Amino acid sequence: MALAALGVAAAWAVHQLVPAIPRLTAAVVLGVAAAHVPGLRALVRGAARPGLSLAGRRLMRAGIVLLGLKLSIGDVLGLGWATVAMVLAVVTATFFGTLWLGRKLGLRGDQPLLIATGYSICGASAIGAVSQVAESDEEDVATSVALVTLCGTLAIAVLPLLQHPLGLAGAEFGRWVGASVHDVGQVVATAQTGGADALREAVLVKLMRVVLLAPLTAGVALAIVRRRGSAARAEGRAVGKRPPLVPLFVLGFLAMIVLRSVVDVPTAVLTLAQNGQELLLAAALFGLGSAVHLPTLARTGGRVAALGLASWAVVAGVSYAGVLLTA
Repeated sequence: MALAALGVAAAWAVHQLVPAIPRLTAAVVLGVAAAHVPGLRALVRGAARPGLSLAGRRLMRAGIVLLGLKLSIGDVLGLGWATVAMVLAVVTATFFGTLWLGRKLGLRGDQPLLIATGYSICGASAIGAVSQVAESDEEDVATSVALVTLCGTLAIAVLPLLQHPLGLAGAEFGRWVGASVHDVGQVVATAQTGGADALREAVLVKLMRVVLLAPLTAGVALAIVRRRGSAARAEGRAVGKRPPLVPLFVLGFLAMIVLRSVVDVPTAVLTLAQNGQELLLAAALFGLGSAVHLPTLARTGGRVAALGLASWAVVAGVSYAGVLLTA
């Protein structure tokens, strides 16, 4: 845990030196680097592994709960039903399209599910939530987080270059960014290049996608329960432990949304929660990044990269069409 804290401090320092690099992105990259630096590598993969794994699980859940304070029901309803329908279409097409293609490519374990979740909802936070329910292998989680973080970072540089060629005004550009970029921090970094209107629209649309984290997690849990039940009945054995349909940390996330909706939360408290959320998620992402094993990743790198690029094309294309239809 102390090593994770040092990783967070280093990520903060990187962001201060190069503000264009989001803190959470820096945390993932530093975690990957720590797992491969001679001398430090033995510590990361040995004595420090239990604490880093704990950070990747428990601190991720706490960060997701605090993420709920970014949202209120009024913000979502204020988007209008056309925009809400557009977001639902983007999330559905991206999730099921990525899941189908990942399985066709033969990716291992839960990678197709986790990558589909990360691209369609909110990047590493969504991957962390669904991986808890699916009890995913740590290496699958780390690989998925690394891929989604890489593509989200590339979006910061690529999408602003496409605003004018695609004929998008400030608000339209913001909605496109909010519907297609993964992590909240990456959305802010990308949308702010289009001005204040773009940034506001991007954050609102992005947070609408974050709201869908709860039903998606419940849906995954339900699918797992049914799959385990069918397998147990086919083999004539008792059904094992069932994951809760709505995990406790997802209930906490929803409770924070309700709290923000019914209570006038002071700005100082929201700021404190925002800083706490970033600290927790940065520590969790450093822990997950440290589980990435590049030689193993290289063996499936071509297929993983192909899935990432295809999913990125789907989410960007469907969201662009949705923005044009709802403009």
